Amino acid sequence: MGDFMQATPVLTTPLFTTERLLVRQIDHADIDDMFAVYGDAESMRWVGDGVPLPRDGCAHWVDVTRTNYEKRGYGMSALVLKTTGEVVGFCGLVHPGGQAEPEIKYALKRAFFGQGFASEAVIGMLRYGRETLGLRHIIATVAPENTVSLRVLQKAGMVEVSRSADSVLLHQPDKMAEHF
Repeated sequence: MGDFMQATPVLTTPLFTTERLLVRQIDHADIDDMFAVYGDAESMRWVGDGVPLPRDGCAHWVDVTRTNYEKRGYGMSALVLKTTGEVVGFCGLVHPGGQAEPEIKYALKRAFFGQGFASEAVIGMLRYGRETLGLRHIIATVAPENTVSLRVLQKAGMVEVSRSADSVLLHQPDKMAEHF
């Protein structure tokens, strides 16, 4: 991988599993899969500034995530189909811009939109954050027009805290829904 950071070895055992997914730490081997998600304009429509990342931007994101694992014990993770081993997308807990609260983020390859993988991953990640990492206050932000993500987050038990013209803030309540 050339000049890319050589971080500590990747945890090869899953962080957790869901019905259809194995969720594991990301590594430089995931750069092509990341580029398939973060380099795709439709997949990135609601992510950050909406601008797709170049492949080297994805490589940099792996380095940032590896540092987050070392610093905090968590970061973005690969979502892997149990049946085929294919990476369908990414989900994790991050601190954008150095914010204090962990925020759940996710993005999928376009071929996997609308199949329930986002809901499955978010429910699992919130459970993992609460039960394994001991995180009691996880937030999410989403554009008000992104009704699909709003439904995913609400289905996972997150509740709306505030709304502005450009953002909806949700959080994980102290008492989670039955599926947690």
